[in-house]
Amino acid sequence: MHFLKSSFTAVFISLLLSACGSTPQAAAVSDAKERPDGGSEQSRRVQTTVANQKDIEQLVIVTGTLAADQEVVLGFKVPGRVAEIPVDLGSAVQKNSPIAKLDTMDYELRVRQADAGLQQARVRLGLAPDASDQSVVLEQTTIAREARATADAARSQMERAQQLFTKGLLPKADFDATDFAYKIAETKYEDALEEARNRQALLAQRRSELEIARQQLADAVLYAPLSGMIRQRDANAGQYVAAGAPIATLVQMHPLRLKTAVPEREARSIRPGLPVRVTVEGAPGIHPGRVARISPSFDEANRTLLVETEVSNTAGILRPGAFARAEIIVSSGQRALMVPPSSIVNFAGVDRVFVVKDGKASEKRIRTGRHMETGVEVLEGIDTGDSVVINPGNMKDGETVAID
Repeated sequence: MHFLKSSFTAVFISLLLSACGSTPQAAAVSDAKERPDGGSEQSRRVQTTVANQKDIEQLVIVTGTLAADQEVVLGFKVPGRVAEIPVDLGSAVQKNSPIAKLDTMDYELRVRQADAGLQQARVRLGLAPDASDQSVVLEQTTIAREARATADAARSQMERAQQLFTKGLLPKADFDATDFAYKIAETKYEDALEEARNRQALLAQRRSELEIARQQLADAVLYAPLSGMIRQRDANAGQYVAAGAPIATLVQMHPLRLKTAVPEREARSIRPGLPVRVTVEGAPGIHPGRVARISPSFDEANRTLLVETEVSNTAGILRPGAFARAEIIVSSGQRALMVPPSSIVNFAGVDRVFVVKDGKASEKRIRTGRHMETGVEVLEGIDTGDSVVINPGNMKDGETVAID
């Protein structure tokens, strides 16, 4: 009876194994046949690139703030009531274009008054309407000719009196009176010349007053000293403004000035004329510039050197006050080991790549340098010619790989 039970159990186990398809040993052999490499794990398909030496530029990367190359607070040279202001915030203006204008009635009257005074001074000197102010001859003025004639007549009388007195025909008292009259006439002639000089000086004064009046009339219109944009308007039409009061603030938009602080260790390689690439958030593209000015001394507080870059802004995209990043190209033609950014995995602040060798992925910790459009500079960790995995993802060290 016991024998029958044992035989039944053996038959049942055999049928159960047949239903499962095979024995454990046969299953292992079958599983090995299904893998193309005959091993215990399947190879991971990957793409690789070769770490090569490439020509790169030596850069000094700094940040700073854009500023207008020139910023001018505009105001009138003369006081008056504002008649019109054709500009406002954000208005683009060209050099010598009008910014504002005063009521010119008072200044036009002053010009007329000064011109009348000038004509009066010319008449007093006896100048013809078409004669030049510079053609004045003092001896030919009316007052001088009159005094000269009087002096000549007194001299003639003095000469006749001298002859009569010598012959004893003229009393001495009469002779003395004639001599005294002659001397008075000569003195009056000298006074006439002095008066002509005074009138000549008055003519010059009146001419200057007319020029000042005309200049004040011209100054009643405020012109832009440079091309740019209006940053602020401080006056309105109808407002009375004093001389020098701010009317508007004008900023030059091209070129702009980028002020950056270069660390002392990198400042020795900076020199005027170096090309600069500037990028600004919100203003797409790279904006060219050049190093224009360098401070002669370091800032003792932070040991940096002030460097000003002149940035081209012909399109008017950039605005003063914007934060900018600048790459000062110190030199070009240097070679460095480069890999694609997609080949680098960063975990816990450590950069690493996977190098394929003998069908295995080997994890390598690297130290990176500059990040550029052409790739990432590798300072240490791998060698030139190493086959680096692109997009390694969650790859593990020692994992079997197959290169596509």
